[in-house]
Amino acid sequence: MTVWQAVLLGAVQGMTEFLPVSSSGHMLLVRRLFGIDAGMMFDVMMHVGTLVSVCVVFRRELLSFLRPPFGRLALLAFASVPAGLAGLFFSDAIDGVFGGGEWLFVTFALSGALLLLSRRIIALREKRGLAGKDIGIIQAAAMGIAQAAALLPGLSRSGTTAFGGIAAGGDREKAVAFTFVMSVPVILGSAVLGAAGGLDGGAGALPTIAGAATACVCGIFSAKAARSVIGGAAGAPLAAYLFALSLLSLALGIV
Repeated sequence: MTVWQAVLLGAVQGMTEFLPVSSSGHMLLVRRLFGIDAGMMFDVMMHVGTLVSVCVVFRRELLSFLRPPFGRLALLAFASVPAGLAGLFFSDAIDGVFGGGEWLFVTFALSGALLLLSRRIIALREKRGLAGKDIGIIQAAAMGIAQAAALLPGLSRSGTTAFGGIAAGGDREKAVAFTFVMSVPVILGSAVLGAAGGLDGGAGALPTIAGAATACVCGIFSAKAARSVIGGAAGAPLAAYLFALSLLSLALGIV
């Protein structure tokens, strides 16, 4: 792998990790298009780079979970269980069925539909004069199940998880903030699982460092932008983009 290929993958990982467009789906598509084989060490370092990003952008929210009486931390732990169990027991099966990218046209389209549905739910709520709720046990459970479903490549983790909270009656801004705090255990767990699978250094030290640094910088920008996208008017253009990606993935599969 060249440094420029590593920077490309890092930029794709960072920009798509937090925007509701699915980083896993984009990484699969880009690697498929350019024939890039990075290796496990590179993948783990991409996760480390985006982990730093979310800790920088959402540092205040993260610190609030570490203060007494720790009720929010318990909610975070509860919401993280479904994805943790799904990743532990079904990651190999998911990779076997979805790892080749043949089903990206379905999951990309579903990600776009969930963005539009999130905005529709919020619009209906505003029309009826209903206020969104704080994140409680019901919203945390819905978001946890949604996050587990988002292990499928092409199904946006942030968009799907926030949709779960919004559909369960949660306030949009609070659901989005909780979504990104929930990403910390998931990203950390992905890095640990990847490391446990064996760290081959096939990408080389310089490309790996360049890719991780690019993922971190781009992740900071995308995390800031994502606050206003999920459930907002800006979600419509991203939904159209996802539908276009779905058609592209379908065309690639046919070819």
